[in-house]
Order: sequence, then C-alpha cells, then structure tokens
Amino acid sequence: MSTPALSVPRTARLARWNAVLMTRNRLALVYGVVVPLLPLLLLLSGDRGDAGPGAAAITTTVLMAALFPVFYNVLSQFVTRRDELVLKRMRTGEARDLELLVALALPGAVVTLVVSLLAVPLAMALGQDAPLNLLVYVAGVLVATVMFAAFAFWTAAWTRNAEAAQMTSLPVIFLALAGQFSIALPASAQRWADLTPGAALTDLVRSAWFGLPESGTTRTLDLAATWGEAAGPLLVLVAWTVLAVGIAARSLHWEPRV
Repeated sequence: MSTPALSVPRTARLARWNAVLMTRNRLALVYGVVVPLLPLLLLLSGDRGDAGPGAAAITTTVLMAALFPVFYNVLSQFVTRRDELVLKRMRTGEARDLELLVALALPGAVVTLVVSLLAVPLAMALGQDAPLNLLVYVAGVLVATVMFAAFAFWTAAWTRNAEAAQMTSLPVIFLALAGQFSIALPASAQRWADLTPGAALTDLVRSAWFGLPESGTTRTLDLAATWGEAAGPLLVLVAWTVLAVGIAARSLHWEPRV
C-alpha cells in the first residue's frame, strides 16, 4: 500500500509549532489580527447600511487578512527558515515537503478565516446588512487564502533573504490591490483590471454579501441569483490559485539563495 503524501497528525504537530512561533511575535499578531479589521472603521463615517463603502471596507479587510498573516508571514518565515537550514534539516527526517508547506501556511490561514468571519458581526454592528450568501463569501476567503499562500512560496523562490521580502512582495501586493482602483482607469484598462485577484474578490464580496450586480450600486440580487453572479469572480480566483500553485511548485527552492 502506498504511503500517503501527507500525514495529518504530523502536519498538525508542525502547524501547532508554527502557531506557537507566530504568537510569540506580537507585531505579526497585530498586523495579522488588528490591522485587517481597521478598514471597518470607515463604516462609521458613511451612511449606515450604504453598500458602496461597506463593500470597499469589507473587501479591504479580507485582502489585508490574506496578505499579512498568510502571504507576507509565509514568505518571511519560509525564507528565514530556509536560510537558517531549518527546512533542510527537517526534510532529512520524517516530514515530507507537502507537510512542511501546509504546516507553515496553516496558522496564518486560520487567522485569515477567523478575521474574515469576525468581520461579519462587526460590520453588522456598524450598520451593514448580514451577508446574503455566507457560503460564497467563505468560499472566496478560502480560495484567496490558498492563492496567497502559493504566491508566498513562489515569491520565496527568488527572495534572497528576509529583508529582501519587503521588496519582492510588492508585485503580489500590487496585484492584490490593483483591482480596487480599477474604477479610476479607462474603460479599456478596466477589463484587464477586473481579472486581477483583488477585483475578483471585490466583485465576489459585492454579490455574495450585498447582492450587488457587476458595476451596480443597488441591491437587485436575491440569494439564488448570488450563486450565478459570484461564479465569475470565483472562477477568476480559482484560475489565479491554479497558476500560483503551478509556478510555486516549479520554482520552489529549499536551499539558501546564493
């Protein structure tokens, strides 16, 4: 009988160890938990229940929750442990490559999911309606989490050290945030900007949470209609995830960069 590629108990132990290391870094916890929730404060300055500012604030919260505890945390931790030869030593033991990667990303992924779910009662307390389709919203968060974890491993492949991660992370961060500024672009450029991960996540939040159609500002979708409206943005996120996983698998380096 073939040996499974991933041992759940061993991966859980590794993830728990990574979580302990993460909780010891108070700055990482602040950036991972507190900072992503700050955009929700923008809801205090707008009309209660206004879908436009609400969608922008909640999308920013989800993006920041994925970028800090998942993307940047995984990137810096992988590069640091690679350069310290920690990963190389662990690979000589029982731990398999997939277990090391999943365990490294799992603590940040849990933080992202918790923060994204915590945004629901907080936004409602600030006057927003409850999500119209919570399942689609959660599905978008989960896909985005996997995508940014894969992008972190890809970025680590050409990041020489942890300090350089501040610069090498910028292309992915720009890709994530570019879609939120597409409204200021010419119509010809907006079509391409809408295919970025940030734009897809924005459209998904607008439809799944607020029942807003594409480019619409008035809620016209019911629960059944949100499934079809969110299918396009969700497929864009899935496509980016497949791309990110593919390029990460082909370019991953376990040895320190020289």
